Amino acid sequence: MSPAHPLSPTLSLTIADEAAMERLAEDMAAILGPGDVIALSGDLGAGKSTFSRALLRAFAGDPALEVPSPTFTLVQTYDLKRLTISHLDLYRLEEPEELEELGLDDLTATGAALIEWPEKAGRFLPASRLILSIAHSGADDAREVTFSFASPAAESRWTERLARTQRIRALADAASFQGAERRYLTGDASARAYEVIRKPQKSAVLMNSPAAYDLAKPGGMPSYSETVHRARTVDAFIALTGELRRRGYSAPELYAIDRDAGLLLQENLGGEGIITPDRRPIPERYAAAVQLLAEMHADTDWPQDLPVSGMGGMELARHAVPAYSENALLTEADLFLEWYVPWRAGADPATLPATPDAQERAEYRALWQTALARIAGAQTGWVMRDYHSPNILWLKEREGHAKLGLIDYQDCVIGPVAYDLASLLLDARVDIPRTLEDELLAGYLASRKAQDAGFDEELFRAAYAVMGAQRVAKILGAFVRLKYAYGKPQYMAHMTRMTDYLDRTLAHPALAELADWFRARVS
Repeated sequence: MSPAHPLSPTLSLTIADEAAMERLAEDMAAILGPGDVIALSGDLGAGKSTFSRALLRAFAGDPALEVPSPTFTLVQTYDLKRLTISHLDLYRLEEPEELEELGLDDLTATGAALIEWPEKAGRFLPASRLILSIAHSGADDAREVTFSFASPAAESRWTERLARTQRIRALADAASFQGAERRYLTGDASARAYEVIRKPQKSAVLMNSPAAYDLAKPGGMPSYSETVHRARTVDAFIALTGELRRRGYSAPELYAIDRDAGLLLQENLGGEGIITPDRRPIPERYAAAVQLLAEMHADTDWPQDLPVSGMGGMELARHAVPAYSENALLTEADLFLEWYVPWRAGADPATLPATPDAQERAEYRALWQTALARIAGAQTGWVMRDYHSPNILWLKEREGHAKLGLIDYQDCVIGPVAYDLASLLLDARVDIPRTLEDELLAGYLASRKAQDAGFDEELFRAAYAVMGAQRVAKILGAFVRLKYAYGKPQYMAHMTRMTDYLDRTLAHPALAELADWFRARVS
């Protein structure tokens, strides 16, 4: 803790009424993270408790969440799904030193805090805090809210996030979502996050995709994301969405675009998917997803160069769908060698990722190159790359392949089309019984042979096995990396399922040389 050194205010807002105060609280809830402290300053009745209550309810996603005033208890802690938030009211604090007894340092070590009457705490507040000063302004319900920082560290911590959350609100307003609620929807294994922007009669999904992440390494070496051709701006999603919709697939309509900030406001395709609430596959919906791929793969005219169009249809740029290069495939497979193998051997997490010796890496890559060479003649085309249950929605009111809503395809590449079928039938988050996998694979093969008498089933099965094994190896390593490098341990729950899938793929003769190598390190 350190004394306050308030800086000049950077933002002052006139809040018209209680509803506007709740919208401001939602904007702040959207950016709140571990270690954040918001100090709420203002007279009695200024709106501090209104703001705190709205923020907690927005963060919890529960408009009925009971938020009692902590005036007498001094602190009330909410252990919410994404973050623990402590609500402090220091009005009855007799001595600033008492704050230490409340354990604010511990509360904010991994959580966040809202503090009303921060003036009572004296020098015992963190220097990184954001100060919101709330004052009456003219009309009874109007308030003036001024943002300021307690120190240069606070300014550094908050400035960019404050600007971004305001930019999201402005984008929603410009798309006729003025005054809409904002609710966190989900994050994924990348830096992207999603929100629902909702009004009583309509809703949208916001994709929040920061452009500047996983930057190039020192010395000009490309980052992992660059090497494996991950999309690092929203241009890919805009371009691919346009082409999918032009061909009649249910990609989301784009309502508003902020390319510079990496923000897209898009059609809400709903929350009904292809699995049951207890995460079991719905066979007929998986079958429909398989048939969509069969239809897509029968069309060999998918372009590699696409326009990036703005809201008025004007072309803003071009997007080249990258080739799924051998180097990208090997680099992804390396995650198994660098993260999973040492973790499985009991390595100290602090030593991860481990750097394998040159001979081991060369042997591992040579085995993969042998397998990849065996499928060199397999059909290539668009590979959406994450075509699995989280990214496939069920739109029962639509017909044909339009029943399947497609999202999260911005990392699309040109590669062996069998990859997407393996992604679906070896679903990382859902147990797909072997019998169901076989039935669905047979359904795909039957459709392709009906469309094309020259379809090579044997080569496709080999490509399915090799691409499936490559994807599983990548994911096993990625799950370990997500836990120890990015603090996302939830993916480790899928490990057993993935090792079972690996065994299935390794049974194919195209992976004979790799099979012994893998089994020695997984079994």
